[in-house]
Amino acid sequence: MSRSERSSLLLAGLLATAGVAHFAAPRQFDATIPSALPGSPRTWTYASGVVELALAAGIAAPRTRRTAALAAAGFFVSVFPANVKMALDWRDRPTPQKAAAYGRLPLQVPLVLWARNVAKNGEGRS
Repeated sequence: MSRSERSSLLLAGLLATAGVAHFAAPRQFDATIPSALPGSPRTWTYASGVVELALAAGIAAPRTRRTAALAAAGFFVSVFPANVKMALDWRDRPTPQKAAAYGRLPLQVPLVLWARNVAKNGEGRS
């Protein structure tokens, strides 16, 4: 297995794991949904989980990898406000939790770059 194939499958695995987590423990995700969004937080939690699972499947398949990886990069950017909300909401929590919440913020950048790299190296043939 090539390095780029391994990277693609690791990204797909990360997204699949996150997608499943949205259904297995939705309450923790509900709390990160910005109140400015219409509808119930649970709906957004489940929708986000579905998107992550779909992106994982798309990245795992060589024919759809490029498009799905570009969509994943956009998705990582779009969920950044939820991560900011979580960090702000957790600013009064114990130091380890606060550090985890704030530490997540800069991690969005390598996730976006990783997805873009998978798209660049993906086959993407229809």
